Amino acid sequence: MTNPNQDSKYLLRAAQISQQTQGFSHPWNDKSEIHGTMMGRSLGLQRTGVNFVKVPPGKESFVYHAHYCEEEWIYILSGDGIAEIDGEEFQVGAGDFMAFPTPSVAHHLKNTGKQDLIYLSGGENLAVEIADFPRLGKRMIRRGATVEIFDTADAQPFDVLDKTE
Repeated sequence: MTNPNQDSKYLLRAAQISQQTQGFSHPWNDKSEIHGTMMGRSLGLQRTGVNFVKVPPGKESFVYHAHYCEEEWIYILSGDGIAEIDGEEFQVGAGDFMAFPTPSVAHHLKNTGKQDLIYLSGGENLAVEIADFPRLGKRMIRRGATVEIFDTADAQPFDVLDKTE
């Protein structure tokens, strides 16, 4: 018989999501401010990230960036914002979905509304990730927990392997 009040290590209740909210700002963007819960990580997901995110009015998510290895997606639940995708700006709101297959184009999200911009985001958690920050001239290479930052002016071109091969 089903017990609607029963808890499970595979279930994260709404109250738990609210209680586990943490704040973060990207160190390279003074307008970056997000609050959220890493829901997937809370329940033990290791290969997939699923996050509940709030960006306050006038604030931004992270910094304009592009991924080489990890795919990423965003689904807007409420609020209004501007998504900058590959150098173009798009008004976004509730029900809009964005996906960034790899290698991805550069992207970024800003809250331009008067309420919190609330969305779900997620993507892959691979052992290696490479990300470019084109406006900052930086490239990040993450291998597990080790992160290295390079100037893209010093970078050599490389081919990204097709993950389907």
